[in-house]
Amino acid sequence: MSSYIDFYFDIISPYSYLAHKKIQKIQENQKIIFNYKPILLGGLHNLAGISAPAFNKYKMKNMQSDCELISKKNDILFKWNSKFPINSLSIMRGYISVNDNQKDKYLDIFFNAYWRNDVDLSSAKEFSKLLECLKIDSKIFFEKITEQSIKDTLKKVTNDAFEKEVFGAPTFIVNNKIFWGQDRLEYALEELD
Repeated sequence: MSSYIDFYFDIISPYSYLAHKKIQKIQENQKIIFNYKPILLGGLHNLAGISAPAFNKYKMKNMQSDCELISKKNDILFKWNSKFPINSLSIMRGYISVNDNQKDKYLDIFFNAYWRNDVDLSSAKEFSKLLECLKIDSKIFFEKITEQSIKDTLKKVTNDAFEKEVFGAPTFIVNNKIFWGQDRLEYALEELD
């Protein structure tokens, strides 16, 4: 039996943001281990042959209102980003590249910027401002995320997710069972128990 939950996410996913906020609330009261697994959602969709909801106007409209309902019900601050979707490659490589003791803060700053504060993360200027909040030199950061080891790690985690039949974000895996979607977190917790 597993003693942790694997959490596959991409900052570009509003549902990953909502799941992350739910996880934070859970961890305030319980000692549950969540292994954060950064994936490139666009790459995963390509591997699975899936068209992202962001590129279907009907799904997109529903996704916006759905996220607003979920955030309201769960008392999570949320604002649909006016620049959605963007390429999350640099953000996700960045998560891999930062020191372990910075990962939580990195996630909070980037998730909040995109899904709460309507920041355009495709803007190098805005991106660099967030790095300043983390006391990370943007020149060093952007050099580091081009290192082959960082590229390979993101690709490997994404490919491993696909091999496990993960097809979207967020996805939780417990005891080799897949729970897809922020609304399946409760089921993943039950499986862990």
